[in-house]
Amino acid sequence: MEISTEEINALVEIITVEIEQYKGNTATVHPYDIAEQLLELRELSSEEYINIVKRIPHDLFAEVLSEFPDYVQEETADIFSVKKLADIASRMDTDDAATLIQNISEEHEEMSQNILETFDDEDKELLEQLIAYKEDEAGSYMQTELFSANIDENIGAAIKRLKYLKESGEVDNIWHVHLIDNRDKYIGSIGLEDLIIFEHDLKFQDIPLEKHRTYSVNHKTDIKDVVEMVTNYNLTSVPVVDNYNRLIGRITSDDIYDIMEESATEQIFNLAGVNDEAEQDDDMFEIGKTRAIWLGFNLLTAIAASLVIGMFDSTIQSLVALAILMPIVASMGGNAGTQTLTVTVRQMALGDIEGEDAKKTIQKEVVISLVNGMIFALIIGVIAYFWFSLPMLGVVIALSMLINLISAGFFGSVIPLVLQKAGVDPAIGSTVLLTTVTDIVGFFSFLGLATLILL
Repeated sequence: MEISTEEINALVEIITVEIEQYKGNTATVHPYDIAEQLLELRELSSEEYINIVKRIPHDLFAEVLSEFPDYVQEETADIFSVKKLADIASRMDTDDAATLIQNISEEHEEMSQNILETFDDEDKELLEQLIAYKEDEAGSYMQTELFSANIDENIGAAIKRLKYLKESGEVDNIWHVHLIDNRDKYIGSIGLEDLIIFEHDLKFQDIPLEKHRTYSVNHKTDIKDVVEMVTNYNLTSVPVVDNYNRLIGRITSDDIYDIMEESATEQIFNLAGVNDEAEQDDDMFEIGKTRAIWLGFNLLTAIAASLVIGMFDSTIQSLVALAILMPIVASMGGNAGTQTLTVTVRQMALGDIEGEDAKKTIQKEVVISLVNGMIFALIIGVIAYFWFSLPMLGVVIALSMLINLISAGFFGSVIPLVLQKAGVDPAIGSTVLLTTVTDIVGFFSFLGLATLILL
């Protein structure tokens, strides 16, 4: 669909007004909204997009850039100089700055290093440490900006210090004061809403222990475990400690929400045989290539199912009704298996299936499939009987339906569990394998029973 110049100009005008409001400290819009508008403008007119992002004040663009997807952050290397990108990165939270530099390094390794070199030694070392973490480690998502206090510190003095830090913009989104000892070892956290009820002349060590929140994670902890902790205990942030229990940062709830959304999106794409990262690429060739790989696997499985059908070609020629009813058995098995597969993969992602739970899950899914199989076997058996006036044909398709639905329930739960045990993401290959199983079992049971009973 062709986009009119008026639509582009209207969007540019809206963004321009919001930028001016920000400059005048009268802005009512969130940086996320500006980011969404810029992404829309980027799709409509890359030229106007570049022109307008160059006019955005660096402190605002630092917040907007944090809301951009990784591939758009990477593109900033083609728009801004090293000096400007370094200035923008210096205004971001440490975790966001590390992510930006890492994204730029994907295609512009030298430029990312030049950006790092502009920071002082302490900040450069900190950013390099954050970038060095593996993608699934808690440390890669933490920010070092937090509010901590020594256990011996006066509460009133700490509150005054927090006020100064807030006014100077050194900290943001503070919900807790994290308590440490003289060796920087983490002791616990006190919520600000709890802190205000204590007298200011008291010390933190005078606060009762039941007011302390002691949840923390090691910097090497798997991020999935961090997400589980945040959701289970309704936390707004999680302190991060090193191997010596020294406080080194925190992971905030907004990052956790992003991780959860990315994980859910990845699972949905993978179950459909689509690469989530490739789908974000503007290159249609790359998108088509990744989809083609999975379509190729699917073609091989379809050929395998067709070979099974070919084994019974004389049976099908003898009774045309088999060709008419055959897709019903495969379709019902495929849908039943997909239901089981989706539930199992999602529960595994949430950590609800571990150890002995796997056996219970398989048993539950097989029982459910057995019950549904009996119901729909009866229904399709009756339909087939009245449709073709062949009583035994109804028996054949009923038995085949029962067999295929039970196998769908069994393999729909077993396949992802086996893949996970083998160290493979269950969401990636489960669908193709399950489709193969339900097609082959469905066709083989239906045509095999037809050969034995009807011919």
